[in-house]
Amino acid sequence: MTDELTPRQAGQRARSVLDEVERAVVGKRQALELVMMGVLAGGHVLIEDLPGLGKTLLARSFATALGLDFTRIQFTPDLLPSDVTGAPFYDQRTGEMVFRPGPVFTQLLLADEINRTPPKTQAALLEAMAEGQTTVDGVTRQLPQPFVVIATENPIEYEGTYTLPEAQLDRFLLRTRMGYLPAEDEAAMLKRRLERGAPEAVLAPCTDPAEVLAMRTSLEKVEVDDDLLNYVIALITATRTHPQVQVGASPRGGLALVQLARAHAVLRDRDYVVPEDVKAVAVAGLAHRITLRPELWVRRISSDDIIAGLVQSVPTPRTTPNARAGQQASNQTASAPTAPANTAAAPTKAPAAPDAGA
Repeated sequence: MTDELTPRQAGQRARSVLDEVERAVVGKRQALELVMMGVLAGGHVLIEDLPGLGKTLLARSFATALGLDFTRIQFTPDLLPSDVTGAPFYDQRTGEMVFRPGPVFTQLLLADEINRTPPKTQAALLEAMAEGQTTVDGVTRQLPQPFVVIATENPIEYEGTYTLPEAQLDRFLLRTRMGYLPAEDEAAMLKRRLERGAPEAVLAPCTDPAEVLAMRTSLEKVEVDDDLLNYVIALITATRTHPQVQVGASPRGGLALVQLARAHAVLRDRDYVVPEDVKAVAVAGLAHRITLRPELWVRRISSDDIIAGLVQSVPTPRTTPNARAGQQASNQTASAPTAPANTAAAPTKAPAAPDAGA
């Protein structure tokens, strides 16, 4: 059984996983970090980008580096819900109905081109993503833990596709894009391919399922100041009152933003959250949860632009858990019983002068 991990230990293991994945996926450290945050926060990831940019390679590389079982579903228009969750079949040898688990019974599931299958099949993932279980013929079965869905969709081909409904989009903890590589990174990718003499890099596991669960548990030890919680609420409220937004972020969006900010702090080797953590994950955690007014399509304004603007406009809190810890240490020093009376009075008078001047 894996021992409990501190946030710093979890951050070290997470960075080792990222370094291993980066051997296969070149030049996309920011996207890799977002996916890692999704895994740490116990959520699911939607990757929306063009074909050939390494979405499938990313998912398979994370499964290998995390030591998780991996299954891929290629979503097509004729895919049925039972093709995802599994179905009972008649066993002629025993004369009984036996349940045959579907590909969803895995630890890391790649839902490739999820928007190419009808809503009925898309909905087969809802229970699995939300509760880590599936129900078939009235029987509920638990999925292996940890359970992570990495779904991909192509944003430019609309013929023969089915847009994900808002209810399912909200189940994804974050949405990210990979984009084209800069010229120097693309050249480095080609050189690596020539040097290894094989189509893909061979990766090694850096963790195992039990350790991934321990890394997730360590997030609960990351402190979040009340001012930062109010900041998250201010961002969520701003999405609901923005004149260009038709439907704002749900309360689930606030929960996601807090957990993503905690995961970002862990990757930065901290056990407390600062405003920059919230800002760094706001677009990825909230942009897919809002619905813009229809006329904005003509003006080419995206939900990413709206959230980025709100991050700039909503006032940022000044207090941090670090400052609070320093204040607590000062209070303990001032109340120490062994301190001389004239020494204890000095720190009290020193900050009083600036306050009086203000």
